[in-house]
Amino acid sequence: MKFLKCAIVLSAISLALWAQAATVGEPAPKFELADQYGETHSLEDFSGQWLVVFFYPKADTPGCTTEACNFRDNIYAIRGAGAEVVGISVDSVEDQKKFSDKYKLPFTILSDSGGETCDDYGVLRSFGSAEVANRESFLVDPDGVVVKHYERVNPETHTQDVIADLERLQSRD
Repeated sequence: MKFLKCAIVLSAISLALWAQAATVGEPAPKFELADQYGETHSLEDFSGQWLVVFFYPKADTPGCTTEACNFRDNIYAIRGAGAEVVGISVDSVEDQKKFSDKYKLPFTILSDSGGETCDDYGVLRSFGSAEVANRESFLVDPDGVVVKHYERVNPETHTQDVIADLERLQSRD
């Protein structure tokens, strides 16, 4: 009986956590975070345009650098499709600034040092005492609705997938 009670409690906790995650077809979880320059940005700042929200584990690591630099290298195509890019990790504002400056990233990098936004999007993971964001992305439409969740991101090809999806989704409008 004790095992059954534990299983029920764990299931309820699991469902509660899952319900908070960003879900395709639902409004994107709101955020208000400092960027690499210490300026605050919210989801509402991007209202009326497409938004790519990409989460990454740690600035200046191989996969994260590859992904960020590919967004940098394809920023004109993404913006040409009417979208903006926002990167989010649990790194500090100072670490985000170093990362942005080192690789000349022309888009907003947000610091979620407390992990709340990562948790709201369902991408926060614990590794021992450290918490990091999973490498996942979300495509948010101009109305603030999540229209695509990229759960398995290949840092080398992800931006091409995003651009193709932007073009496909916008052709339906």
